[in-house]
Amino acid sequence: MTLLADKTAIITGASSGIGRAAALLFAAQGASLVLVARRKERLEALVEDIVAAGGSAVAMTGDVTDAATHEAAVAAAQTRFGGLHIAFNNAGLVGPMQPLAMIDPTDWQAVLATNLTAAFLGARAQIPAMLASGGGALVFTGSFVGASVGLPGMSAYAAAKAGLLGLVRGITADYAAAGIRANALLPGGTATEMAGDDTQREWAAGLHAMKRIADPDEIAQAALFLASDMASFVTGSSLWADGGNAAVKL
Repeated sequence: MTLLADKTAIITGASSGIGRAAALLFAAQGASLVLVARRKERLEALVEDIVAAGGSAVAMTGDVTDAATHEAAVAAAQTRFGGLHIAFNNAGLVGPMQPLAMIDPTDWQAVLATNLTAAFLGARAQIPAMLASGGGALVFTGSFVGASVGLPGMSAYAAAKAGLLGLVRGITADYAAAGIRANALLPGGTATEMAGDDTQREWAAGLHAMKRIADPDEIAQAALFLASDMASFVTGSSLWADGGNAAVKL
């Protein structure tokens, strides 16, 4: 059984890391995909891999901080695949790691724009299309940073990711009765480009009860649960996929 048969999904931040892993997994589970990222060559290579494996996907190069990017992705889902059922709003940006008083306002705005405002812009474009399809599932990539801990130099990132928890609750209050589910996925440290060098990854591993960081595929599997009908009664929630990080801190 394929969990996402006859479903169309948008995935942002799809060219690498968690987004790329989710794209491959969602495609293998039967979804048709609109993949959004800024890095055109990587995105197109991913689409080629999916199509070669028998899946369906199109690339949409764009900046998630621009409302037009989300509107174009939704239009592609509707025109190419007949509708929209799932959106994994996953794109993120750590930004310069500095103590709060040293953060330039431009950097603060960029981090909030990529992590929080882009999620709003995505949902704003995606929800009407999902309503037209009879309902849908929104998944937002948050973080253990801001939800369970603060880390030095990451105040902007923490504030943006924490804001997603309020966003999913607001969407739930507005649209749950209409068949729209919205949930935040809270990964722990994950072996992506954002995880830094080996020393930084080893330090991050020590924060987790499991004493390791995640493989992107492990986070993609949690996203698949929230996006699929397995989570049909799950909305307005935050799912920890953090190797026990929060459990040893709260």
